[in-house]
Formats: sequence, C-alpha cells, structure tokens
Amino acid sequence: MPSSAVFFDLDGTLTDPKLGITRCIQYALSELGYKPPEAGELHWCIGPPLKDSFSQLLKTLDGTVLEQAILLYRRRFATIGLFENSLYPQIPEILKAIRFAGYKTFVATSKPYIYATQIIEYFGLSLLFDGVYGSELDGSRSIKGDLIHHILLTEKLLPSTVMMVGDNFVKLSCGTLRER
Repeated sequence: MPSSAVFFDLDGTLTDPKLGITRCIQYALSELGYKPPEAGELHWCIGPPLKDSFSQLLKTLDGTVLEQAILLYRRRFATIGLFENSLYPQIPEILKAIRFAGYKTFVATSKPYIYATQIIEYFGLSLLFDGVYGSELDGSRSIKGDLIHHILLTEKLLPSTVMMVGDNFVKLSCGTLRER
C-alpha cells in the first residue's frame, strides 16, 4: 500500500534552528553559573529532548537542576530563540508538490507543540500541513516513538501508509517505525 501521509521533523529538516537553540542553551548554562561551550560544540543538542541534553551538559540526573535549566532555556526561547531560526531553501515548494501529489502532511517534532506551531506560522507554512504535533511542556510525547503513535491514533493512520522524513526513524517494510 503506498504512503498516504508524510511526517516531517521540524528542527534540521524544515528549519535550521542552530542559532536559537545553541544561544538558549548557552544562556541557561550561564544563568546557572556554568561556562557554556561554544555554539559549535552544541550541535548534538539539536533534536534530542532538552532534559537529555542538559543532563549530559551538566553531568547530572538531578531533576530539580534539570528543570531549572529547562525553565531558563525556555525563558529565552519563548521570546527570542524560536525566531533565531531559518527555513531551508525550497521547503515551501517541496511541501506544495507533496500535497499536490495527494499526500497529507504533518509536523512531528520533539519540540513543544506551543513553539512548533509558532515557528510554522512564522514561516507561513500553516496551510501546507494537515497538523502540527509536538511534545507537551511537561515532557510528555517528547520521545519520538510516543509522539508518532499519538499522531497515528489521532489521525487514524495506518503505520504502513506513513513515511517519516528527517529523523532518526526508518520505515520498515512491515510498516513499523524503529530508531536508527
């Protein structure tokens, strides 16, 4: 059965969020009293849940410290960082072509939904997606497999009819998704 829907990751697929994400991480670390790494040393933080990145950066599993880091990150990200972002070339044209070919399109990002929708709107892409899905601020659905499962159920899609673009997941011939 051919694909009927295409899921797109946001960061690193539709947009280049490097500047905003790295500056917000640097801000949070500075506010916590740490000397932040250079932006070029933080590229690995783009994509994974913030809690995981801060856990590695701060070398801690202390929930209180990690939540403080995330709150500081979000303080800057909510007002400045989400707009320190650029759309990759040809994205609107590619999305239009995919939709013209009859596919439904969805954003599936670990980024909180509240920010993902603002970014999609900021770049004028809202009409090119049937839905935008992300995690919740409390961290639920930040694991991509949980998010994809949620979208499949919500949109009543069969895994065998969906393709994921730009993430660490690959579609197997049986239609299930697994992390690469």
